[in-house]
Amino acid sequence: MDKQKKQLYKIIVALILFFLGFFIKNETVQSVLYLAAYLLAGYDVLLKAVKNISKGKVFDENFLMAIASIGSIILSDYAEGAAVMLFYQVGEYFQSYAVNKSRKSIGDLMDICPDYANIEKDGQIIQVDPDDIEIGNEIIVKPGEKVPLDGIVLGGNSTLDTSALTGESVPREVYEGDEILSGCINLNGILRIKVTKEFDESTAAKILELIENASSEKSKAENFITVFAKYYTPIVVTCALLLAVLPPLILDEAFGSWIYRALIFLVISCPCALVISIPLGFFGGIGAASSSGVLVKGSNYLEALSKSEIMVFDKTGTLTKGVFKVEEVNNEDGVDADELIETTAYAEAFSNHPIALSVKERYGKDIDNNRVGDVKELAGFGVKAIVDEKEVLVGKYALMRENNIDASEADSIGTVLYVSKDGKFLGSLVLRDEIKEDSKEALKSLKEAGIKKTVMLTGDKKEIGEYVGKELGLDEVYTELLPIDKVNKVKELMDKKSENGKLVFVGDGLNDAPVLTMADIGIAMGGIGSDAAIEASDIVIMTDEPSKIMTGYKISKKTLSIVKENIFIALFVKIGVMALGALGLANMWEAIFADVGVAVIAILNSIRVLRYRG
Repeated sequence: MDKQKKQLYKIIVALILFFLGFFIKNETVQSVLYLAAYLLAGYDVLLKAVKNISKGKVFDENFLMAIASIGSIILSDYAEGAAVMLFYQVGEYFQSYAVNKSRKSIGDLMDICPDYANIEKDGQIIQVDPDDIEIGNEIIVKPGEKVPLDGIVLGGNSTLDTSALTGESVPREVYEGDEILSGCINLNGILRIKVTKEFDESTAAKILELIENASSEKSKAENFITVFAKYYTPIVVTCALLLAVLPPLILDEAFGSWIYRALIFLVISCPCALVISIPLGFFGGIGAASSSGVLVKGSNYLEALSKSEIMVFDKTGTLTKGVFKVEEVNNEDGVDADELIETTAYAEAFSNHPIALSVKERYGKDIDNNRVGDVKELAGFGVKAIVDEKEVLVGKYALMRENNIDASEADSIGTVLYVSKDGKFLGSLVLRDEIKEDSKEALKSLKEAGIKKTVMLTGDKKEIGEYVGKELGLDEVYTELLPIDKVNKVKELMDKKSENGKLVFVGDGLNDAPVLTMADIGIAMGGIGSDAAIEASDIVIMTDEPSKIMTGYKISKKTLSIVKENIFIALFVKIGVMALGALGLANMWEAIFADVGVAVIAILNSIRVLRYRG
């Protein structure tokens, strides 16, 4: 039987004994039942209080509950003494349940490391510990199994469930030659994989490590509550002591009623609602973000994200795909557009340059290499090839001029390829780094949500950077920047935010490490397979979708809102009932239900963020 179930059964038995006491008229039996309920519910609290006092840790919630309940029993208020301890334990059970629910949510999400890997030995498939697999070994993943290690697909094709890694429900198709990450679930075909990373360095292991360490990075609110509780409890105990002693001496009244008021003061002053609900709120926020494919390294970063004022984006791989795409086909009169694309693709047949690959992708057909001969790379200009026994030139406008070809210069933004065949100009192709589908909507949403300034930094030419900036509606664009220039520009922008405002830098995590670490919050886009991204950034977005930034931002706002609600509710109710208790206008029952009620409300409120998806 687990600890939580034992606690529940103990509370149920104690409640039965407690309520039996209400229906027994014999005072002796009634007192025995109340004391039995008290000891059953509270022996561990009393034990903790004694142990902590022996260690010098006097002022904690166990001490408060022990003093308040023992004081009630000394005053012969057995029912109230038992109720103090019993309903305190009810609150503790809710707390335990909430924490376990939060942990289970993250645990289920991050249950991505399998216990075994399949290898083939002597014609048989056997299971071994993933730790025993080395780089270069081959593993086999059957349908329904988790991929245990990162690698390359050597054989087979399948559909993968990547939701635990990316938060995306749409399955991903994989074929021979594709990269595959640990933590995915193989849905159908059998896959043979060549391992590229050892288990400790695998994607799944890195993510688990990140999540496990997230709780160690505390937010300002959590640190405040830790310090607050340290001083708050001794002050409250001192006030209760003064309340019990001074008024009777000054007003010449009986000590009994004032001691009773002091005990009420102690019960309601218990800081449990604050101490647990705030960390639980941030814990839930980190869990909600993880479920949406946004890994946050600590609650301090979640809190900081909610205060973002300036968001700075790298261009390539962040707002754009980092992949060239043929955006314009400018064929000359009398030249078919398909002929222009085909001729260019054949001239680039043997090239692996990203631009050549993009042209061949646009062509979309198999290339007959027998039609191509005598290919020459013209450094800085382009390429010359013989296609169908005719000379083809593909490259810059200067290449056309160099060969006295009458070409019309394209007035387009992007990389322009000019094409000629046997001295005749066929036209030009314009390629641009493709803007991600959701970049524009993501930036618009961030502005609407309260981000004051959006900025893009890029090493690209001015006209390309400004084109992307205009398309996306960015506030500022800085172009032709070297890595050191990006660092200096972020330093300048840091001076433009308010005292409490935060600057966020979003990059692809591959070459942005200096800027990621300099910003208040560094976010790595698509960092799921990048060790550099996980190391350098504070938040890792597991997919390549800029819209996930907005998801993380909204979750951070919701988390902070819930934390502030908990602080306000707890302090408002506690201060109010403490004042009423001191004035003799609240009894012990009201104090008990106010204390437990506030704790339960705060805990349930904190759980809400777990279901929030932005």
